[in-house]
Amino acid sequence: MLAASLSSYSSPSPPPNVPNSTPAVNGRRLLLLSVVPPLVLPLPARSRGLFRMPPARLANRYFLVRSGESVYESVYGVVNTNPVAKTSVDSGLSREGARQASASAARLRRMGACDGSCWIWPSITQRAYQTAEIIAYVNAVDRSRIVPEYSFLDARGLGAFEGKSLDSIAEVYSSDSISPNIKPPPIDDGTPNESVGDVFVRVTQLMSILETQYSGETVIIVSPDSDNLTILEAGLVGLDLRRHKDLFYGPGEVRFVDPERIPTYKQPASSVYKCTNPPSCT
Repeated sequence: MLAASLSSYSSPSPPPNVPNSTPAVNGRRLLLLSVVPPLVLPLPARSRGLFRMPPARLANRYFLVRSGESVYESVYGVVNTNPVAKTSVDSGLSREGARQASASAARLRRMGACDGSCWIWPSITQRAYQTAEIIAYVNAVDRSRIVPEYSFLDARGLGAFEGKSLDSIAEVYSSDSISPNIKPPPIDDGTPNESVGDVFVRVTQLMSILETQYSGETVIIVSPDSDNLTILEAGLVGLDLRRHKDLFYGPGEVRFVDPERIPTYKQPASSVYKCTNPPSCT
């Protein structure tokens, strides 16, 4: 009976408009299409573009702070920029430096820098990090919001001026006023000899990180020296880098980066000027 049933079974007629000759592979392809989801390409990420000095705009609010004086500065009165020593005890705050750091922390509180919240980005250099801790304590900022910076905020390496009197830095600034590419004389103890241009690259890289990582935040940058901050500020406001010393920061000094001072975008400050007849530069 089963054999008779099978022999009498005939395949159903194909539905209208579907030819009998459709290859089997098409059926398999249709099956795959029915179970495999369509490929969805990701939307292109929104990018703020390459950070350039001076910037077209800033995504965050910034305060620039020079740390209090170190033991090397206020007790010994000597230049100390070798990164090997940046975490040493003598690179930490002196008694006067701690007072200066406390004053800067109080000023930031009066300015409302950390109302709501803020991030504190200090150099890992002892005096800068200790200043950041004082700022955090006075402004009731959790220590988790202190982000140590390991290289971009190192004190400017002054080469052969290492260990000399702080007054000798005037010679470095005299060279800076001629060209941002003049380096201090080198030394063989591992201390870098950085030009203004070298520091400009570092602080621009730092700003690129901050402007990419945060948006609508307040960031307090704490530097162990003045040059990082003067060169950064000169870049932000479009000032000729040869004149960065005009923006000198004293120990514990605090400044707010005012967006109103940032000019409409123009050629980066690092390539605006040329001195064809040093030292007579205009």
